[in-house]
Amino acid sequence: MKNTFGNSIAITIFGESHGEYIGAVLDGMTPGVEINEEYIRHMLLLRRPDGKISTPRKEKDEFKIVSGVLGGKATGTPITIMIPNENVKSGDYSQMRTVARPSHADYTAECKYHGFQDSRGGGHFSGRITAALVAAGAICRYALEQKGIYIGTHVKKCAGIFDREFGDLLSDIKELNQKTFAVLDEPRISEMTNAILDAASKGDSVGGVLETAICGMPAGVGEPWFDSLESQLSHILFSIPAVKGIEFGKGFSMADSMGSEANDAMRIENGKVITTTNNNGGINGGITNGMPIIFRTAIKPTPTIFKPQNTIDFKSMTETVLEPKGRHDPAIVHRARVVQDAASAIVLCDALAMRFGTDWLR
Repeated sequence: MKNTFGNSIAITIFGESHGEYIGAVLDGMTPGVEINEEYIRHMLLLRRPDGKISTPRKEKDEFKIVSGVLGGKATGTPITIMIPNENVKSGDYSQMRTVARPSHADYTAECKYHGFQDSRGGGHFSGRITAALVAAGAICRYALEQKGIYIGTHVKKCAGIFDREFGDLLSDIKELNQKTFAVLDEPRISEMTNAILDAASKGDSVGGVLETAICGMPAGVGEPWFDSLESQLSHILFSIPAVKGIEFGKGFSMADSMGSEANDAMRIENGKVITTTNNNGGINGGITNGMPIIFRTAIKPTPTIFKPQNTIDFKSMTETVLEPKGRHDPAIVHRARVVQDAASAIVLCDALAMRFGTDWLR
């Protein structure tokens, strides 16, 4: 099982949903970078369950940094973050030990780990592990912000309800990062919330689309071909549970455009190269062009629902009907947005360190 991502700055995640701890090791962070624990707490707060539209499982996420930080600064050695699991109910999963939840990782985990996997609450495949990713990513996000690079994600669509487009990017990003339900158009909050509650009342779930904007990235970061910035972002974003698709800039809609419509005309403004449109989402040839990086991800509906579903018992190799118990989210799109921000920050820190050296972040 491989749990490490990154080159110059790398993250390793560990733990299971109902284990004693989950956590992350952030290796390669620049010595002297400020570690703002209040900032980390705020980002973890944005990931936590939000009322009836989320799982009833509530965790304090009282993290502890046990290495790599002294006097509020990174020492340059691996930063280890540990988060205890406290509110677990493993008994809820005893009847599902060998019964596969449709569209979940239960069966594929059995195929790979031969019954030795921790299946309680989804084990290592659980969205619970994203808390560790958010904590480590918050360190990277804070370092980026000190260099004028900001990341923000909103719920572009949930249950067929659309949020407005980005406007003033920096203002919108800063506003989003203070909201527990990240939409730009306030009335959409209640509409999306009601749609989630309606699905939950029927024992069902909904998905959505997240849209991320990154501003302040310098031009010239990334690689062509296999380590393009799109490749690296896609790599880590597809590691987030429930992400099933990604597009940059205008994405798939460009397939229906003419080249004259899709191309981003270039000009000089105040001695800086800019493009008049941003159809390519700030990346050309795998390398940043200095414009905002824009991308969207598709988040599938939560697979564990409270409706009878046809499935199999992979121990007895018989067909059965599953009616799950336990505590599950009717939607995770609103919680996943801060996970997407954290994952993106890790990629950007790594890419910037590869381009300019790790000391550039200090």
